[in-house]
Amino acid sequence: MSVRPLAGLTGRNAVREIVSGVTLLAIAVPLNIGYAQIAGLPPTAGLYALVLPGIVWALLVSSRQLVASPDAAAAALVASSLGGLAVAGSADYITLALAQALICGVLFLLCSFFKLGFLANFLSKPILIGFVGGLALDILVSQVAKMLGVKIDSGGEFTDKLTGLFTGLGHLNVWSLLISVGALIILLVGRVLARAVPWALVVLVVATIVVVLSGAEKAGVSVLGAVEAGPPKLTWPVIDWSMWLALIPSAIALTIVSMGEGLLVSRSYGEKRGYPTKPNRELLAFGAANLAAGVSGGFTVGSSTSRTAAMDQAGSRTQLPTIVTAIGTLALLIFGTALLEHIPSPAIGAIVAVAVVPLLGIADFAALWRQDRFEFAIGAVCFLVTLFVGSIAGIVVAFVLAVINVTRRAANPAIDTLAADGDPQSSLLDTAQPGEPTAPGVVVVRLAAPLFFANSVTFGQAVQRAVTSADGVRHVVLDLEAVTDVDVTGAEGFRSVHEWLTDRHVDLGLSRMRPGLRDRMQHLGLLDGVTVYDTNRDALARLTDPRPPGSTSRAGA
Repeated sequence: MSVRPLAGLTGRNAVREIVSGVTLLAIAVPLNIGYAQIAGLPPTAGLYALVLPGIVWALLVSSRQLVASPDAAAAALVASSLGGLAVAGSADYITLALAQALICGVLFLLCSFFKLGFLANFLSKPILIGFVGGLALDILVSQVAKMLGVKIDSGGEFTDKLTGLFTGLGHLNVWSLLISVGALIILLVGRVLARAVPWALVVLVVATIVVVLSGAEKAGVSVLGAVEAGPPKLTWPVIDWSMWLALIPSAIALTIVSMGEGLLVSRSYGEKRGYPTKPNRELLAFGAANLAAGVSGGFTVGSSTSRTAAMDQAGSRTQLPTIVTAIGTLALLIFGTALLEHIPSPAIGAIVAVAVVPLLGIADFAALWRQDRFEFAIGAVCFLVTLFVGSIAGIVVAFVLAVINVTRRAANPAIDTLAADGDPQSSLLDTAQPGEPTAPGVVVVRLAAPLFFANSVTFGQAVQRAVTSADGVRHVVLDLEAVTDVDVTGAEGFRSVHEWLTDRHVDLGLSRMRPGLRDRMQHLGLLDGVTVYDTNRDALARLTDPRPPGSTSRAGA
């Protein structure tokens, strides 16, 4: 079924959606200016990313609420990945950011075409907490420096930024500090008093008036400066092929992070509000939005969890607010850029700092510590690598840790020796306390996982332990009801077990096989000399019967 553009929009909710769009505009403009600065780009890059990419996104996405826009994590990734290739703010740097967005767009489209949304599942919660938390702390240091009026290299390494912040405290600008404190009070107290009010916009307006009337700019307060007026212009980044190739790793990282967070948020709000979402349609929309950003002067577009939550609280249930925001931003670019010129940087720093503090994941790390220390260690390692080595290294380590975590769990599946009553909870298989046979001379063993390279050795050891720990075992039956697949390594492990049993004159049988698994095992040549039973009860009845069992059981027996 196709997805109708602006699904959910009716005459009854149109006014509410337009009002929500004005609220989103008030939230998005100051944040996107701040995120553009984090990324090392001019303010217009953040504003351009709200116009054409926003319209394309709203018309293509299946989610009725997910807001797509550059966010803090994406901005930090852009800065860390491009910082070694060009000088932040230069024409070459901006060109690279456009090319990076285009590569992300192509990657999203490929993921949509090949239905690769499942790759986002490798970014487990601990990995996302650690990765985003590392980026957030790096951003926070830069914003604190901006709030204090301390000059640091925002494109440098985390340790260099931290050192620059502390050594620069002697040159703290009092006016910048006062503006920052006032902005924080308005943002934090205002959130408690009236969450629906766009306090970030209030901060920008008040702070700008204070700077203009007090002459704080002459006292050393940094301001945004002149902002280029006019709508986005269609362009195409012209760079060498070597630079295109150099951007691919960072584009992959941006795509994976945006995909992981975006699909999760899209699905959760769809389930919460009772409408269907299509993951591959979201990837298509992400791809088209990033292509639009790359050709219209923006930078990489991801998903914004905070803005999506704000729209949900405002009662929005369609993508119309994104369209309203695009139109409002376009009007601002054409008629109102002069209003942005005297916005103080400390106020922008305070707005971004308040937005990124929740991304540090302090409460999430505390919960992981209580729930699972290994998962906590995964998040902590990802956090430290991202912070001290870099974002690309962080995403690589994240995937390595994900594979290690999956393999660790898969390598130790539940393997039970079933009791005679067939109760799967009655496991007698224990390395410390040897089990007993299921019935005289018969052991029924159940593997509760696919048989593959990670658990083939564990499987073989469990079967051997079940046989050697009981007296007089003449038959082993493997309950395969929970086994969905066997790979080549698992097949080798199965043959080794079969040979080990044959050498000890123990017959091997299989029960409760899925049709697909039976075909797979037949193809791998694993059923030769093996008795197949329909059920465990069938196996026990035939093997404990004084008459010799047949080679196979009949279907339905």
